[in-house]
Amino acid sequence: MTRIIAGRAGSLALVVPDAGTRPTSDRVRESLFGSLESADLLHDAVVLDLYAGSGALGLEAISRGAARCDLVEKSPRAARVADRNARALRRVMPDALIRVHQTSADMFLRNAAAVFDLVFLDPPYEVGEPELAATLTLLGPRLSAGAAVIIERSSRSPTPTLPPGLTPDRSKRYGDTTLWWALAD
Repeated sequence: MTRIIAGRAGSLALVVPDAGTRPTSDRVRESLFGSLESADLLHDAVVLDLYAGSGALGLEAISRGAARCDLVEKSPRAARVADRNARALRRVMPDALIRVHQTSADMFLRNAAAVFDLVFLDPPYEVGEPELAATLTLLGPRLSAGAAVIIERSSRSPTPTLPPGLTPDRSKRYGDTTLWWALAD
């Protein structure tokens, strides 16, 4: 079972799509969000969760003090699950500003007008490095100065290729999963 770990909606159970997604483990989310809170990157942040799946990363950010979150998921089935989870979180936090977009990450970025402070990218493992690099290039203009971008990939994947304007910050391996952090200039 996946759940919100902490914050105003802590312990809220989340539904996970039955196929086609790879939810971030509680252990990885706990470590990630501990780091984000330590760096004061959550309070009032405008968050984007690309390849959202169940929406667990974006919803965890809302629970812990982010101002707003856009969940982007291409799969209709997973987008419905993300929407269901967003509605469950709103029952606990009626003031939560969450939007679910059933579209591809690239299409969303081509049409978005918002600027984001914190972005999660957890693409399916079959998304190749050239595709990920193209998505990161589209993301660049949508980032605030100093924005944090967290990329979750298989530990067997190469270090993501970052476009100009994004600087590598650190990486951390959790078994089969590695998180790469980048910061916007």
